[in-house]
Amino acid sequence: MNKFKIFSLALVATASVANAQDIKEAKKAIDAEQFQKAKSLLKSIIKAKPSDGEANFVLGNIYLNQSVIDSAKIYYLNGIEAADKKNLNYIGLGQIDLDNKNTAAAQANFGLATKDMKRKDVDEYIYIGKAYINSNNPDYNSAITSLKRALAIEPQNPTALLTIGDAYYGANNQNDAYKAYRDAFTADPTLLRAKMQLGVLLKGAKSYDEAIKAFNEVITINAGYGPVYRELAETYYKWARNKPSTAKTNLQNAITNYEKYLSLTDYSLDSKMRHADFLILVKDYKSLETVANKMIAEDKVNPRIYRYLGYSAYENGNIDVALKSLEDYVKVPNNKVIAKDYLYLGFAKIKKGTAADGTIEASAFEAGLTDIKKAVAMEPLAVEDLGDFGKELFGKKQYNQAAAIYELSTTNTEQKNYLNDNVYLGISLYYANANKPAGTADAAALTKADAAFDRVLVASPTYDEAYLYKGRINNLLEKDDLIIKNYEEYVAKTTAKGAEELAKPATVKKIVESYNSIGAAYANTDKAKAVEYFNKSLVLDPANKYAADSVKALK
Repeated sequence: MNKFKIFSLALVATASVANAQDIKEAKKAIDAEQFQKAKSLLKSIIKAKPSDGEANFVLGNIYLNQSVIDSAKIYYLNGIEAADKKNLNYIGLGQIDLDNKNTAAAQANFGLATKDMKRKDVDEYIYIGKAYINSNNPDYNSAITSLKRALAIEPQNPTALLTIGDAYYGANNQNDAYKAYRDAFTADPTLLRAKMQLGVLLKGAKSYDEAIKAFNEVITINAGYGPVYRELAETYYKWARNKPSTAKTNLQNAITNYEKYLSLTDYSLDSKMRHADFLILVKDYKSLETVANKMIAEDKVNPRIYRYLGYSAYENGNIDVALKSLEDYVKVPNNKVIAKDYLYLGFAKIKKGTAADGTIEASAFEAGLTDIKKAVAMEPLAVEDLGDFGKELFGKKQYNQAAAIYELSTTNTEQKNYLNDNVYLGISLYYANANKPAGTADAAALTKADAAFDRVLVASPTYDEAYLYKGRINNLLEKDDLIIKNYEEYVAKTTAKGAEELAKPATVKKIVESYNSIGAAYANTDKAKAVEYFNKSLVLDPANKYAADSVKALK
């Protein structure tokens, strides 16, 4: 019997060691962003040992971070019934409370997690810190407070140092974040995420070349560490966005590194969706449509795939597929519809109603504009994506429709294209009225155009073309005083640029236009002034018939 008891105890000890190793492997897989592998390992542990509270907690965390709240909650509640480390699961429930903005309930759950801690325990403080960081409503100061409690017990705990680095980074405290990441890697040179985060700090500071060097140092240590390729991909993408001259090369580098990252993950549906999100960022819509169709073939259940298919089909000119995919997606109440969904749906409706000659059916345009307005109401910065669509309409001489798009985008002074969109709003409204018979121009629209150029001059006082357009607009409005004022301002600003500018044929043409317009404005009130300006035109362009005929008529 004694031998049997000893043998049984040995089996229990062996099983405990195996479970500990499996948990360690699962955590390694999570760090490598191989979430499917981690889930399989954790489910195996729970099946073999339902009393393992930590396995339930860690598995719940994966589901929570993937926004599968119901599954996360099931594992946390199972974990609370477990025998070992059940207290950790209160931390998971606490993060759900934080996500729901119920701070009091979260703190109560964190209290239950820590109430029976032993004097040298630190895991609970670390996990509470992570909960504050990972919440949809992060509280970095509370995270730092909790992590400092862990570090007071174990000053060189590498996980605590890494996590407090994340909290400092979230709180925009770059110096303390750098020190924490450096100390974490010193404490455990196998903790590659800490070294990688040093590169993330450089990426955030837009030191892209230095960030890439830092990430390559991680690859030198372990070329199989997947997350570093994701960071490289994002760095190349941001570099391309911030320095357009590098865009072609850097976007290709971004795609290559993201594909490498994917090859080192588990190719689960989640990782494929992350890939799809990245393809949207880098605007590789051909690849996105291929990926979306493959995902539909594998999984006809997840509705988010239809978002990807809708976006890519629109960009690739498959308007009917885009319309059906996006309409099917947004009409389901449980789908998490975002502003971009309505934006693409609006674009698709307008494109569907556009004839070969560029004219747009009025009802189709209004239906599309309604969806675009929904997008802007959901996310005001969605207007940053309107400029290119407006330019497309402008290029097809659909000036009123282009103006309607730009009128939406120029309501947001914080958006990055504010200056450019105001310019296009002004010129769209001008060209919509430029060729109308005398006296039929839309005065209200032209007043809006004039105001758009006023905003341009506030945002960019050196944009001299604004005065030229203001002169043209007031020409249509027949406001002689403002015609004179704005064209004279244009001539003065242009002349100040010097002889090189004045020698350009395009500039000469605009100055001649200015002199002729000023002359015409003076013609009814001051003939001498009028003749003076028409003669200035003739000095620059002796063959100008309008100026010559006007001088004859005024004498």
